[in-house]
Amino acid sequence: MPYRRFLWPALGAVAAVVIALVATSLGDNLTYYLTPSEAVAERGSSEGRFRLGGLVVEGSLTEDGNVKRFQVTDGAETIDVELNAPAPPLFAEGIGVVVEGQWEGESFLADLALIRHDENYVVPTTFP
Repeated sequence: MPYRRFLWPALGAVAAVVIALVATSLGDNLTYYLTPSEAVAERGSSEGRFRLGGLVVEGSLTEDGNVKRFQVTDGAETIDVELNAPAPPLFAEGIGVVVEGQWEGESFLADLALIRHDENYVVPTTFP
């Protein structure tokens, strides 16, 4: 049966192509976030968009129309953030947040905000 000589190499080639496609596309779709300390340390070396994650500082949230201004901290560094997009419904001071955007002068200009919570998430009875 001569087709068996070609069957295993062909299956191996198909498997290699599938693995290569999955590995390359997975790398493009993973998005990591930087803590404020990491973002400040890499500020001069990296330009463009990235995600910034930390806690919203208590007492720092102000709203001016659709723009929300607040500070994000990791305990070591604090960054001023300007969010020019609708905030998630559970957005508040003192919670974990991931914002996506880029540096704009000394502050971070964001156009996307995501709320971080653990596996013990409980829906609040009232919304802010």
